[in-house]
Formats: sequence, structure tokens, C-alpha cells
Amino acid sequence: MKDKLKVLVTGCGGDIGQSIGKILKSKPKLFTLVIGADLHQDHAGMFIFDKCYTVPRCDVDDYQLEVLNIIKQNEIDLVIPISEPELRQMEKLQYQDDFFGRPVIMANQRSLNIGFDKKLTSDFLAHHQLPFPETFCINDYNKNIYPVLIKSRDGSGSKSIHVVNNNDEMTLYKKFYPDFIAQEFLNDVGGEFTCGLFRSNSGEVRDIIFKRKLIGGFSSFGSREEHPAISKLLHQLAVLLDLRGSINVQLRLVNRTPMIFEINPRFSSTVLFRHMMGFEDVIWSIQDKLEMSIDTYHINHSINKFYKGFSEYVN
Repeated sequence: MKDKLKVLVTGCGGDIGQSIGKILKSKPKLFTLVIGADLHQDHAGMFIFDKCYTVPRCDVDDYQLEVLNIIKQNEIDLVIPISEPELRQMEKLQYQDDFFGRPVIMANQRSLNIGFDKKLTSDFLAHHQLPFPETFCINDYNKNIYPVLIKSRDGSGSKSIHVVNNNDEMTLYKKFYPDFIAQEFLNDVGGEFTCGLFRSNSGEVRDIIFKRKLIGGFSSFGSREEHPAISKLLHQLAVLLDLRGSINVQLRLVNRTPMIFEINPRFSSTVLFRHMMGFEDVIWSIQDKLEMSIDTYHINHSINKFYKGFSEYVN
């Protein structure tokens, strides 16, 4: 095991990739070189990473060769894929454990398969009798209950989510989005929560819970919460998924019952805030993958709230 590691982060142009770049750069005793790669050339990641490379789309043949060349040129020790398309492609090509001999930091295959398919997510939760919103393939939805959400079966974030208010609208959406799902609309009276969930190879489970507010589909504000019922549900979920690594879980309280509506099998946009509060799941995931001892979870009680903003860079 090297004293210091060289890391490649793909999808470094997005907010999650840049957050992870900041986390790694804050640990110079662990990481001597932090490289980024992205589909786009002009992005703020070039102000964070030691070097940035432009790579093709992950679903073209040249992608694997370009990434491998970056790894060889920079003697990279491990790879952290960030974007959902790359995570899906890595899983499809069976690179979820290693990419040409370099360890890959991502969740286990079971978590990826269930989390990336929203119908499979609801079927999984139903099978294990965990609370969840009723979910249907859109053409199977025949209830006269509105509003109802429709969303892409394999979408991410708030993309491709629509609120349907009546049968006429539903008929139209069924026509143009036959592969979507329809999901029970959960009001947010009890609040919406986004949670970090980590489980080690030895089975240790750690979580952090944020009650959040959304602007434009993203977490703009959040406060760290102690919520035993949510924490218990998260620990159940981690065991049932046989989770290894870190994922994001989103839920709402309905009649005081936590109800999961999304499992995102990846690092999420709150990853930097979590890290600052002591939930260092990026570092833990790396340590666990490399069979190192995992740092103790020390909650930073001096920080309880986050505000999502933007940074500007010029050159």
C-alpha cells in the first residue's frame, strides 16, 4: 500500500465531481495527485483538480481506451466514477470492482441494480415490507387519484419528473412517455429528507440525515437531524441491500412514518457538506476498498446547517 495515492475522478465537471475533488484535495497526506476527467472541456473543475482531461461519452468504444491512457500516463492508483451514465456503464462492463487492475470506488452491484431502476426500487421495498409510495408502470395506472407523479424509470435527480393532475393529462403522458412510472404523490408537510448511508465490508453501518429545502430540484438548504425512526429504516435498508460503499436515500415523513421514494446508488450533491460535518463517506469508501482501517465517525457538532451556493472562477 502506497503512503500517498493518485486518484482519477471521472465526471469532474459536475457539482458532485467538484465536491469530491475538494474533499480529496483537503487530504494531502493521503492523496498526492487528484486528476479529473469529463465529457466537457470548459468547467470549474479545472480550478480544483491538479489536471483535467476531456474524454468521450462513456458509451462509445474510445472511452475505455482514453481513461486507461490517463491512468497509465499518471500512474493512477484508484478510480472514482461520479456521473450516473458512467456508473451504469462501469456496472454493465463489470468494472464495478476494478478497472484494468485499479480499484473502483462505487456501490455494490445489488445496490446499483435496485437503485437505478425506480420500479425495481419500489418492488424491493414492497417485498421487504418497508414503507414506500405506491408505484406503477405508467400504463398500469388506472386510479382516479390525483395529483400523481410520473418520472423516468431510470432518471436521476429531478430530471423528467412531472405532476399529473387529472385523467386527461395522464392519457397524454401515457402516449408520449410509455416507459415512465407513476408514483403516489407524497406531500411534504412532514418534511423531505436526504440521507447519506455507508456500510463497510465488515457490515458497519453509518448514516447522516438532512432535512432539506429544494430549489430547482436541488438541495439548497439542509439541517442535520437526529431521527431514530429514519436511522433505523436506513440501517434496515443497508442490510437488505447488502450495501458496500456509500449511497444516497431520499424520503418524506407521511403521518410520522419515513417513506423512501428514491435510492441513489452513488455519492450525492450533499457529499461535501456531509464530509464537513464528519460523515466522511468518500474517505471511508476508499479506505474500505483498499482494506485499510476506516477512520472513526466523529460528528462535527459545530456545524448543523448547509447552504448550497455557487463559486465563480476566472482566468
